[in-house]
Amino acid sequence: MPTCSHLETIADVEPSGTGCVECLAAGMRWVHLRMCQQCGHVGCCDNSIGKHATAHFHEQGHPVVRSYEPGEDWFWCYQDNFMFSMDAPPGPSHP
Repeated sequence: MPTCSHLETIADVEPSGTGCVECLAAGMRWVHLRMCQQCGHVGCCDNSIGKHATAHFHEQGHPVVRSYEPGEDWFWCYQDNFMFSMDAPPGPSHP
């Protein structure tokens, strides 16, 4: 059964903001938000024009993000191409 082999990279981090850092700086809009579980960077999803969450993974190598959407508690590992949930307190989300 596939798993995420990068659970040790998940840290208790604070979100970098209430929206996609790069989209806010450029005056762009996003569809959904993801938060890096290693540093807290908030980026937009791959359905957004900027695809900044994935760009952050490619630039920084931080493999695991968590949905930053209200009511969603799933994680995604870019390196393992794997979506998962875990027994964890609810994550932060944007307002």
